[in-house]
Amino acid sequence: MKTLYLSLLTLLTPSVLIAQHLPDWHGRKCAVALTYDDALQVHLDKAIPALDAVGLKGTFYLAGNFPGLKARIADWKRAAANGHELGNHTLFHPCAGGPGREWVKPAHDLNTYTMARILDEIRMTNTLLEVMDAQKERTFAFPCGDRMVEGKNYYEPVKQDFVAARGVVSRMQKAENIDLTNVDAYVINGQTGEQMIELVKQAIATNSVLVFLFHGVGGEHNLNVDEAEHKKLIQFLKQQDKEVWTASFLDVAKSVKAFRQARQAPQK
Repeated sequence: MKTLYLSLLTLLTPSVLIAQHLPDWHGRKCAVALTYDDALQVHLDKAIPALDAVGLKGTFYLAGNFPGLKARIADWKRAAANGHELGNHTLFHPCAGGPGREWVKPAHDLNTYTMARILDEIRMTNTLLEVMDAQKERTFAFPCGDRMVEGKNYYEPVKQDFVAARGVVSRMQKAENIDLTNVDAYVINGQTGEQMIELVKQAIATNSVLVFLFHGVGGEHNLNVDEAEHKKLIQFLKQQDKEVWTASFLDVAKSVKAFRQARQAPQK
């Protein structure tokens, strides 16, 4: 009898038991999202061509007043039409000023913001992005990882407008442990292709969600990854297509959300 039970368990594991404990990653072992902040022109000139060359999609967080957005609106529209995600990074990219952050402009110091102002700027950015890509579903990325205005988390009043929000803590997690209001992401600054690939291998081994956070790709930002090292990661992700689901942050977040809802649904 015990032998029969074990045989049935073995047969059920691939189709039933695994399905109950893993999100829908299209048969892969982990999910990877490539995100890029600040509407840099190198994203259009270097990152997107590298992604397009292998058929992968990225998420690009745009701040409404950044030069790289205003100068290349048509190019961003084309990127969205080609399947890349345009995400909300606020209108003016406000960060909390203070020691070590002398570069924060007084007009955009989050310490001086009111709740009404930050919410208006976030919603205005959603309107701008919808004009560009005609999409209703959106994700958000906290500028500098800062979340507090007037002593409160400013994302809470607008979280119903987004599928998820991305943070800046360098950590990968399983789908059941992810906080969709502040998803962890590895900030990339000078890492080699091999170091980034090692993170992907860890995600495969642990069935985790891995989010990369890029700024400069071959320049244009003090947080930067060498273009050749970035390409090594992209090529590896393509080669590992049978084990790694590389998708936009929006699609990964939706998959996590669906997984959570399925687990909470009554079992028939």
